[in-house]
Amino acid sequence: MSFNLKAYNTFGLDVEATYGFVINDFVMFDMALKKIKESGLPFIVLGEGSDVLFTDDFNGVVLINRLLGYEFSEDANYHFVKIQAGERFDNVIRTCIKRGIYGLENLAFIPGTAGAAPVQNIGAYGASFSDFCRYVEVLDLNNNKLARIKASDCEFGYRTSIFKKKENIGRYIITAVELKIPKEWKPNLNYASLAELQGTTAEQIYEHVVNVRKSKLPDPKVIGNAGSFFKNPTVNISTYEELKAEYDTVPGYFTEGDDNVKLAAGWLIEKAGCKGLRLGNAGTYDKQSLIVVNHGEATPDEVVNVARFVRSEVHKKFGIELVPEVRIFGRNGECVL
Repeated sequence: MSFNLKAYNTFGLDVEATYGFVINDFVMFDMALKKIKESGLPFIVLGEGSDVLFTDDFNGVVLINRLLGYEFSEDANYHFVKIQAGERFDNVIRTCIKRGIYGLENLAFIPGTAGAAPVQNIGAYGASFSDFCRYVEVLDLNNNKLARIKASDCEFGYRTSIFKKKENIGRYIITAVELKIPKEWKPNLNYASLAELQGTTAEQIYEHVVNVRKSKLPDPKVIGNAGSFFKNPTVNISTYEELKAEYDTVPGYFTEGDDNVKLAAGWLIEKAGCKGLRLGNAGTYDKQSLIVVNHGEATPDEVVNVARFVRSEVHKKFGIELVPEVRIFGRNGECVL
């Protein structure tokens, strides 16, 4: 038995899992978990598959989370929005705006589901999922019970969380999240490209972010990709000043609470000569070098070769090691590039 994953990863790679279950009802969890226990195989949970790269067929069980639904509540100061894990996160933002709930607009048009959002602690344009998370609801496979993990216990960081820790792999299945959104809305215009929007509405910020993302990012339905492939690296001030002396256009952002500087991975990749790179049927996007793309019928090996080549060229030119933002799965589970 096999389960084809081509429709469940936005790279559009033609890979298979040993078993697969589309979870649109809690009853399906019983069937899936029974198969996992019987087979002794590892498992992974996917939403839209928009932040993963399969390097091979997966010798395990894949659960496609399609649990849907919203619950809205409020108190004097906050809106609370509970979202089932299979809901597309951008749909959540649009629904909130229509209901007059503002604050999420900087996260507009990030692909993926609500259940995937806390794993990577998705973020963009000066905002992160962790800014609004109240708790994450999980099925804890240590005791097969539902539990709520408070945001303060999720260990959120830059594109990471407790759910990516090695000891938690295979323990939690995220079933829902609840957001806590202040009723007193203040536009978040700290990100450089939003500064020009002073005095605008949440709707206008949302549309602006969507338009910017559309202009830079390829539609995965047309060109397979998983968004930003690498994290923006952090360097110390002396390294940044050395780069600045040689490249006066190097973009750097001081990180709050320490003396490090975050660099733009896309800029490093472009300066290393890898923008618009093509190796076989895979390459980097010609409008944004941070995006690794499948030009059509690429194999997993071709995508991996592009990512490794880009990382090598950046290291050779700048001495900086790029770390994938995309989660990478090999034959037996999550692995490194």
